[in-house]
This record gives sequence, structure tokens and C-alpha cells, in this order.
Amino acid sequence: MLFNTNLEEIIFHRHETVLSNELIVLSGYLGPNPIARLENLPLNSTVIYGMYGDRGIQERLHQALIYHQINIPNVNIYYSTVPIHSKCYIWKNQNQIQHALIGSANFSTNGLTTPYREILAETTHDTFQPLQEYIDRVMNNSILCTEIENVQNNGNTLITPTIQISTQFCRMSLLDRNNNVAEKSGLNWMFSRGHVAKNDAYIAIKKEYIRSYPTLFPPKQDFSTMVVKGGRPHRHNDIIEIIWDDGTTMDGLLEGSQKENGIIYPKQISSAPKKSLMGEYIRYRLNLPLGTKITKKDLENYGRTTIDVSLQDEGIYYFDFSV
Repeated sequence: MLFNTNLEEIIFHRHETVLSNELIVLSGYLGPNPIARLENLPLNSTVIYGMYGDRGIQERLHQALIYHQINIPNVNIYYSTVPIHSKCYIWKNQNQIQHALIGSANFSTNGLTTPYREILAETTHDTFQPLQEYIDRVMNNSILCTEIENVQNNGNTLITPTIQISTQFCRMSLLDRNNNVAEKSGLNWMFSRGHVAKNDAYIAIKKEYIRSYPTLFPPKQDFSTMVVKGGRPHRHNDIIEIIWDDGTTMDGLLEGSQKENGIIYPKQISSAPKKSLMGEYIRYRLNLPLGTKITKKDLENYGRTTIDVSLQDEGIYYFDFSV
């Protein structure tokens, strides 16, 4: 069977129909939020970041993965020193493969939640042995994420990719065109007549950001013809993972639409699954009560009116709101 929607739920519920006590995930790229969900599974999980051997890993993503390695007892996270772009999800029982999915979906929120962009397919029993041999080969060339600086081979330190520090970022203003915090949009979206949920908020993606950083926010996908033939055209809102400077992680949404050079881009970033999560978090950072209208003075008292946004990996962003 082949799957191209609801991939995240398929992976996190497959153990309910397959006798297993272990999950192995091999993914070209990783996101921290799906790894955090593994804590709730009644399985021991091994997660391998395949493309570390190609270009290393961004520092903030690395720190988020180390946090999960240390704090989730049933999860071990490895980096492959040999570049591996494969995506494999393997359920084992008593060290024997019982079920496996392979395809194109990375183990990240973006990779598992964008309908029709990625696929996963069930493998047949005759592939289990070569698949086990393949995973063994990858594991023999992998290191625990907490030990990348201590790897040795016959007493000699191995040459491994370095942890990259992202130097390119977009400084996104929390102020509107009048140089104030908008009364009924942005951080104060909750006061809009069309948004009644307490603490709803978003960060505007201005066209100047798209022009200056064309690869930071990807164009929106139009897949309406794939959903319902002849249906109303609509564009998909990509789910992303946000890593904040204090270590907080949340899912985000690249939503809304705006056109630049004939291409449709997202217009704003909100939190998911609730748009209030971001508003609650920002008020927490500003030491304001929930439901409070945020003013420019509040941001100035905090120490900044901007958030620095950098891309750590596909669909994974680092938001720096530190003072």
C-alpha cells in the first residue's frame, strides 16, 4: 500500500496494528517536534539523521536534538557520518523486522504533514533482510548526537562535519508601517473582529523580506486539482517547526497569500494547531498577562521590537527574540 496523506498519524499509530517493541527511523533530515512525540510511544526508538555526513547540522537544531536525547529516555538520536538521503520507518519486535515503510517523507513536521508532496510505501517481507543489512551499515557509520566531538577510530579522531552556525537571518519587525504595534492584527490579532480566540497572534511576512531572502519562505503550493477535480482553487499552508532562543519549540503555519513577481508566497506566520500559542508565548516573554493588548512601549521595555528568523533546515526555523 502507498500513502501520500496523513503520514504523521500513520507513523505514530502503526504500532497499534503491528506487534513491535522498537521503532527505527532513518531520515535525510530531522525535525525536533516529531522526535518529541516519540516519548509517548510504548516503544524504544532509534532516530538517524542521514545527511549529517554531507553538510553537518545547524547549531540550534543540533542543540534541540541534544535536548531530546538527554530528556527522552526511550529515544536515541544518531548522526550518520556517511551522507544518507533515504527515508525508512521500521518496526521491529525482539530485534526482528515486522513492518517497514520507505519513501520520500523526512521525519519532520513539514515532511510528514504536507499532503501529496511526499509518499511512503509498505515493503514486502522479502525486503526485510536487505533492509536490515542496509540499516546495520548505516548504524556502523553513525555516532550518537551527544558524542560528535569525541569520536575516535583506533585512537585517532575521525574527521566529521562541523556544527554550522547560521549567519544569515531575516530581522522581522513586530511593528506595522506606522512604526507601532497594530491594534487589531499582528501580535494583537485577537482584537480583530474576525478572530475572537484569546491571544491569537501572527508575525507578518513583508514583501521586502521575500525580496531580500527569496529562499527563506517557500512559495505556496496550489494542489487543489489533486484534492477535488474541479474544486475551488486553494493553496496549502505549510506547517513548520519553530525553535525559539530559549529552547521552546512549537509548530507554526506559513499562511495567507501575497504575490511577488507573479509568485504566491505566504503572508504571515502563526502557531499551530492553535493560533493563540504564539500570542501566549510572546506575552510570556514580555511578562504581560494573557489577553493584554501589546504596545510598542511593551516591546521597548523588553528590549527589542524585532525577531531574527533563520532557516535551520527544510521547514525548521530558529526564532531569536533574546535581548
